[in-house]
Amino acid sequence: MRRLDELYTDNPFYGIRRMTACLREEGELVNHKRMQRLLRLMGLEALYPKPNLSKAAPNHRLYPYRLRGVEIERSDQVWSYDISYLPMPKGFVYLIAIMDWRVPSGCRYILSWEISMTMEVDFCLDALARALQVSRPQIFNTDQGSQFTSLAFTSRLLEANITISMDGKGRCFDNIWTCRFWRSLRREDIYLKEYSSVEELLVGLKAYFDKYNQHRPHQFLNYRTPQAVYFEQLNKNKEISDSILVIPTCDNFI
Repeated sequence: MRRLDELYTDNPFYGIRRMTACLREEGELVNHKRMQRLLRLMGLEALYPKPNLSKAAPNHRLYPYRLRGVEIERSDQVWSYDISYLPMPKGFVYLIAIMDWRVPSGCRYILSWEISMTMEVDFCLDALARALQVSRPQIFNTDQGSQFTSLAFTSRLLEANITISMDGKGRCFDNIWTCRFWRSLRREDIYLKEYSSVEELLVGLKAYFDKYNQHRPHQFLNYRTPQAVYFEQLNKNKEISDSILVIPTCDNFI
């Protein structure tokens, strides 16, 4: 599973058959069925348009895809969730992150994150609660995984007056920016440090997320940090909102 994670990080478009072929060339006695089972357990899926993405539970409501033709130009216009598998010496954990999608500047600010030993919805809700303490998006886009289609998750968004958008068929590239972040995290931190415990992983992830958001200049941001660009846009939005004149009605005049 560790080797599969490395192969997927370098080649996210590899499907089950290519993964099987790569491991066989390296001397592993594996077949397609085992590859399918392990990749499903890890939550990994090749990036290419396919008939069905993550499937919701049968009794969960699905919401339409709201981003078709939408230009994402400002902070808090669209947020997105994604879940990734992280290898450990004796098992694995799941990591979830919420990212701002502001596309023109490539901001990609990480608002919150959380880890879990299982794929239950609780750690998704914890990350969402912390993100909503920072700000609130106009649209929240997810896949159709059971965590995101659950009533516990969608009701939290609706209570905050957030429009829900869910990826449908052929939308496998919507989370490409989050996938690129997962690749950077693995190459720059996870594979290099090989954390021996969940406690060490938590400390390391906090340091990496702080560095990524607050301290590392990004070339596509003209060597500024995601945090600086994100909050600069929020301040501009507030100034514009505060400067709007409210024209009184006739009832306000004597």
